[in-house]
Amino acid sequence: MTGVIADPAGDGSYGFTLDDLRAVAPVPPPPGFAERWSTWHHDALAVDPDPLVLSRERREGREVSVVEHTVAGGLRLRGWSAGTVDDRPARVGIVHGHGYGGREEPEFDRVPDDAAVFFPLARGQGALNAGIGAPTPADGHVLHGIRSVDDYVLGRCAIDLWHAASALRVLHGEVPLYLVGESFGGGIGALALPWDDRFVGATLIVPSFGQYDLRLRLPCEGSGERVRAHVERHPSAREVLRFFDASTAATFVRLPVRVEVALRDRHVPPPGQFAVANAIGAVPGAELDLDVQPYGHREYPGLDGVRARAFAATRAHIDRALSRRVTPKETP
Repeated sequence: MTGVIADPAGDGSYGFTLDDLRAVAPVPPPPGFAERWSTWHHDALAVDPDPLVLSRERREGREVSVVEHTVAGGLRLRGWSAGTVDDRPARVGIVHGHGYGGREEPEFDRVPDDAAVFFPLARGQGALNAGIGAPTPADGHVLHGIRSVDDYVLGRCAIDLWHAASALRVLHGEVPLYLVGESFGGGIGALALPWDDRFVGATLIVPSFGQYDLRLRLPCEGSGERVRAHVERHPSAREVLRFFDASTAATFVRLPVRVEVALRDRHVPPPGQFAVANAIGAVPGAELDLDVQPYGHREYPGLDGVRARAFAATRAHIDRALSRRVTPKETP
């Protein structure tokens, strides 16, 4: 597809109506897509996460630790691990991703009291991993390794989620897992989710990296703009990106997934978000719980209420996903 799609109203809608957005199709997989991701997953499970607790504190009734763990290639990354409220037995473990740039501290709004949780920080990002394994976002994180499918940073970050899941299970036991990811974390979460049967469900919040055929035509204020400009200068990079389209990966999901999408978003254009949701909604064996919100990546009147309802909805979705896990998962 060619030609830039303008945002005539300047509000992040890009002229797409809700009906238009519900019709955005995912990008079909390139040859070898599923095989490559399955191989990466197989190799990741062979890595001993060897988690090391660096510090502990009590927060919101939980023991919260800074943990260092091993990922592919021997790199050591850091994140936060937290037990359940009042140290009760964990019913589920949550791998809780973050937006682009990382996080400064754990946030428990979507985490049930009886859930253990691991807050991984992507390589190169956040308070604990800035510059480790990849440049910081300011220094070009989203373009790191883009010349190679095997080296591109989005794939490495998605694989790191599997390592974080392994670390969580070493620390908190062989509990079923649930994935939460927002923006950047929603996109790499969608990439990681289909291949790992330890997960029983997910919440993806305004997920990035969806539908590159459209994404590369939509100027934005997020990390996608660096990618769009790079592909304009280096068209061959489009072939690498085919292996990191969140909408493509979502066609392989066979789980209950809650997707929160925005009608207007200048950072992650809505067509890419909806492509991820639409892919899940069209797949037999998956269950889509779609939450359409007015805006993404901005403050607006009523946002606090939208967030509170979304937080409660994720906690309820975790219950539904756990109840469904008695049904055997289909192999992608």
